[in-house]
Order: sequence, then structure tokens, then C-alpha cells
Amino acid sequence: MTVSKLRKTISHIVFVGAAIIFSQNALATDLAEIKEKGVLRHIGVPYANFISYINRDDFQLLSGLDVDIVKGFSESIGVEYQYVPAEWDNVIGKLIGQNAQFKNNQIVLGKKSPIEGDIIANGVTVLDWRAELADFSDDYFPSAVWLVARADSDLEPIQPTGSIDKDIEKVKQLIKGRDVLTMEQSCLDPNLYNLYETGANIIEPERSRKLNEMVPAILNKDAESTLLDVADTLIALEKWPGEIKVIGPISQDQRMAVAFRKSSPELRKAFNQYLATIKEDGTYQKLVEKYYPSVFYFYGDYFKESNQ
Repeated sequence: MTVSKLRKTISHIVFVGAAIIFSQNALATDLAEIKEKGVLRHIGVPYANFISYINRDDFQLLSGLDVDIVKGFSESIGVEYQYVPAEWDNVIGKLIGQNAQFKNNQIVLGKKSPIEGDIIANGVTVLDWRAELADFSDDYFPSAVWLVARADSDLEPIQPTGSIDKDIEKVKQLIKGRDVLTMEQSCLDPNLYNLYETGANIIEPERSRKLNEMVPAILNKDAESTLLDVADTLIALEKWPGEIKVIGPISQDQRMAVAFRKSSPELRKAFNQYLATIKEDGTYQKLVEKYYPSVFYFYGDYFKESNQ
């Protein structure tokens, strides 16, 4: 056999092997297949205290509320846990096999993508456009999007009216002509809240910026204010006391949940059963207290209802 033919043969073997591996991964779509494979692949974007991920040189760190919950779920169904890191612009693709974005108030499908995981769990806000692409578990964490400004800004927190709609309107009136940092493809997407209609100067961050870098950006005076969700706001208030202030709500109350492929109904059902179990036995409460101790001051009623 010539060297050229040998190379072609090796290349063919490698290609066929890769195709078989991809096919096996693609087939692991629901609970039975995942149990047979023996691994649950957890796709996640490092974010707030839901997922903290460091992979540098010889040092690795993986922790967070969703990491603990998914590890516990993996154990409950008798499979190993595997973390699959992702970014906001490719996380959907890693789950369903096709990238997708939300632009101009509509879903724009992108390139095909290898399916690399079985669930997405990183404090995913349940949004209508996401629900068209994936199915969600029962919710397990409260959220909302707020306007947060530097402490030295002359923007002042609104006085709550008792109506969330009126409060949102008051905040939107305040940002006319103001710099507001947002982030498309996330829960901070200005398109979701019709912010372009407010007359605000919407600023999109550099592509490499993460959600947990929004507050450092306004402290660096990249903008006067930023959109921020509940989880990140709670962490930011603790991390930068006296340097930021919450002006008021931009969104209605929201909920966070785990995302599944629409071809994984039994996996979703099993997760919901596990979630109900850990809420009942107190495990869930302890995990929330560990990662978000201050959330109970703002959303005590939510957690009381969740434990009933």
C-alpha cells in the first residue's frame, strides 16, 4: 500500500469513527438512551452563582447552584455527570443541533451545530422565543430584569406604585436619552422589552463580554446604567456595596428553568420529579441558601410556595 493510499485509509477510518460517535450522541435524546449511554451532559454558560467554571492550566473549578442540582439529578437516574461549557451565542445549538438567535423580535436560525449535551442549566430565563426551540422544566428560581445605575448617577430609584406595569413605564420614561448597557441573545436583550422605543441610547457590549461583566462596565463608565437580572443584581450589590443602585423594573416577573430538547419528554419528566423531591426534603432550600442567601428577602413568597 502506498503512503498516499494509507493516508486516505486512515482519514476514512477517522471520518467513519467520528460519524459513529456523533450518531451515538445524537441518538441519546431521551431518558432511556441517556441511561444506556451512562452519561448526562450538562450544557451551561458560566453565569452568576448558577455556574462558576475555571479551566486554566492545571487548575479546574466547577461549582454553582445548577451544577449541584444537575449532579444530584444525574446520580438519581444512575448516570455520570459531564459538564459541557458553552457561550450565549452557541448554547442553543449545542442542545438542539442548530444555532438560533432572537433578532428584531423574531427567531433567526443559524448554522447546523453538533449536539453536545442533553440539557441546558445555567439560570435560563423562560422566554417565549426559547420555548419555541426547547421545552422547559418546572421553574425553580425567580427572576426579573431591573435597571441598575452607578451610585453617582442622577437617576433616582422610582417609588413603587403597586402596579408592575406602571413601575416599568416610569423606569422607561427615565432612560430617554440615557446610555443603557444591554446584551442581545440573553435575558438582557433590549428587543424583549421594546427599549429601542424609549429613546434610550442602547449600548451593546463587546462580543467577548460576559453577563457578570456588566456592572464592572458601568463602574468603568462604559455606560451610565445597565440591565441586570435578579441573580446578578443580588451578587453585584454584595460585591460592590454603595457603588450601584437599583432604579426599578424593566420586565414583568420572570422564572428560570432547565431547558430540554423537545424530543426528551421522559428526561424532562424525570427531572421534574427529582426537583419536586429535593424541594420536599429540604435539599433545594439548602442549595439556594448556599448560593443566594439574600434572595429570600426579595422573593420570600416564591420560595414559600415552592416548598409547599
